[in-house]
Parts: sequence; C-alpha cells; structure tokens
Amino acid sequence: MDTPVESTRERLLNIAEQRFGEAGYEGTSLRAITVAAAANIAAVNYHFGSKEALLRAAVARAAGPVNAERRRRLDQLEGSGQPAPEQLIRAFIEPGLDLVLRRGERGAIVARFIGRVAFDPSPRIRELYAAESEPIEKRYLTALQRALPHAAPTAVAFGFVNMLGLLALHQSQALSRAPGTEDPDDPSKLAENLVAFLVAAFDRGLRS
Repeated sequence: MDTPVESTRERLLNIAEQRFGEAGYEGTSLRAITVAAAANIAAVNYHFGSKEALLRAAVARAAGPVNAERRRRLDQLEGSGQPAPEQLIRAFIEPGLDLVLRRGERGAIVARFIGRVAFDPSPRIRELYAAESEPIEKRYLTALQRALPHAAPTAVAFGFVNMLGLLALHQSQALSRAPGTEDPDDPSKLAENLVAFLVAAFDRGLRS
C-alpha cells in the first residue's frame, strides 16, 4: 500500500506529465501543478528540488520503460551476431508502441508529453529529453549503419531521424486515427505495418 509521501509524489508526476504535455514547460507554472495535485511548492522541493527536476523525473518515468526494453532487445540481438535491419527496426519500434498505446487513457497523455518535450523550442528542455533517450538511440543508429553497408552512414542517419518522427506521430495517435486506417487501437497490427514500411524505406530508399 502506498504511503502518503509516495502518493503525493505520484500525483505531482501525473499532473506534471499532463500539464507539460498540454502547455509545454514554459507555459506551465509550478502553482498550476501543485493546485491540481492538491500539494504545495514545498512538496515539489521536497520530492524533486525544482521545476526542472520535476520535469526530468517525469521524462525518466515516461521514457524509462521504453528505453529499458529497447536496450534489452538490442543486447539480445547483438549477443547472437549481426542483427538484420528488420530485427533492429522491430526491436526499436515495438516497445515505443506497446508500452505507450497499451496504457489506455494514460498512453495518450504520455505520448503527448514526450512529443512536447522532445520538440520543445528550448534547447535546454530538448537536451534534458535527449539525456534520457539519446544513449540507446545512438546504439540503434550505429547498429543500423553496420547492418546497411550499402548506404552511406549519413543516409542511414537521415532515415533514422525520420523513423523517430514517424513513430512519434503514431504514438500520439495522429496517424493511427486517420480516415481509412484499419484497427487504429491495435498496437501489434500498427507495429507490423510500420515495421514493414520502414524496412522498405531503409532497404530501397537509402541505397547509394
């Protein structure tokens, strides 16, 4: 059973995630967060130390499970030899969809929050997000460059950046709910379609 201290911390994280996702970091005041969380500024200082530290904790909580699963899958693939491009793409895409879209209503909040932080106008906020996700993203990029020797490393990097953007759109459900899209709420089917699309793009679109 959660203690009152743990409950307050979780409430602050939940509200911060929602408010930062809706209005961005600069557009959200600590007062708005604490009022909605039935807490006070002292509670933020006690649990996190500052507004930026609260944001950092929210990013770690939202992105941590996805990055951990991506790391686990990549370790497993590389431990078995040279992974194929499709294996790498699948290992990167599936956690990003499964661990977000399967969260129900909270999944939409998580996706909006991560998308807002990742593309925040402030370089400092983008750096904060990158500190959480960049290490595993760099490992996947390097692995894809090795798996695609026919393409220039810069071309693979271009494809990888576009893969990140396309995944972010699907995580936010902006594309998965487009007219004519089949089974938009099925993460497994969405993952299969997205992986197939990306495999073709990397294989045919990046040849030198």
